[in-house]
Amino acid sequence: MVTVSRSRSTAAGGSTPHGVPAGPSRSRGVTIAGIALRTPYWVFTGAVGLIFLAPLLWTAVASVAPQAGTNQVDGWGLGNYQTLANYQAGIWRYLANSTLVSLLTVVLTLLVSLLGGYAFARFRFPGRNILFLLTLAILMVPYATLLIPLYVLLNQVGLQNSLVGVALVLTMFQLPFATFLMRISFEAVPRELDEAAMVDGCSSFGALRRVLLPAVKPGLITVGLFAFLAAWNDFMAPLILINDSERMTLPLAVSNLRGQVQGVVDYGATEAGVVVLALPCIVLFLLLQRHYVRGFMSGALKG
Repeated sequence: MVTVSRSRSTAAGGSTPHGVPAGPSRSRGVTIAGIALRTPYWVFTGAVGLIFLAPLLWTAVASVAPQAGTNQVDGWGLGNYQTLANYQAGIWRYLANSTLVSLLTVVLTLLVSLLGGYAFARFRFPGRNILFLLTLAILMVPYATLLIPLYVLLNQVGLQNSLVGVALVLTMFQLPFATFLMRISFEAVPRELDEAAMVDGCSSFGALRRVLLPAVKPGLITVGLFAFLAAWNDFMAPLILINDSERMTLPLAVSNLRGQVQGVVDYGATEAGVVVLALPCIVLFLLLQRHYVRGFMSGALKG
């Protein structure tokens, strides 16, 4: 009888024989405690997110708001975007130029960093670490100081004032970090995988294509995203290397549009240009965020 009464008391949500609350009450207390502990974290991260989003939201609102001295004076509308669309060669031309430069930079960066990272991670050859350090040493050279020598070099090979030349320059500055990231991505993959593929008859390239390439996919996506963001938003290289107004990239066109009338700043059109520049970056980052985080964590999880 004592056992039955204790069981009924516990089932009814009372206390256990040792005075510990029953399951529902205890789980409710744990849930409330967890929420109370997480609330400061949520508040802090929400505040930081608002701080970073506020300038972009303000720019988006200002690009359609009425402003004196712009093409959008009366009421809310897309007059500033119309100014941007009709500027010189047109926004579609500049979008196409930026897209071409960005895609070339991404493809070249992925190709070279993939092969370079694979070689540094999987092959043993004399001077491997020294060569890798020399590759990383490019990061210590200020970006702007190399543009004039590169301008002279590209002029000699006929690639000055060329979108392909701009893409090659941007690729060169992306390769050190990209190669480093791909090396640690390959090193995070067990060697037994490609060794088993070679036992089954695959060559080194076959093991890379069939086995290792899917394993380092997050690292590749991270490298590609970084290369795209850098090429899409770069201003210095097109400014130095491009002379033809029809070959300007979108950041350079927006900068020129900013002071097109006797040095007077057209803030509305500038804000519209910033929104157009930011949208592809935001969309790509949100779509690839999961792979981006995994790509950065691959080296940290090694061994």
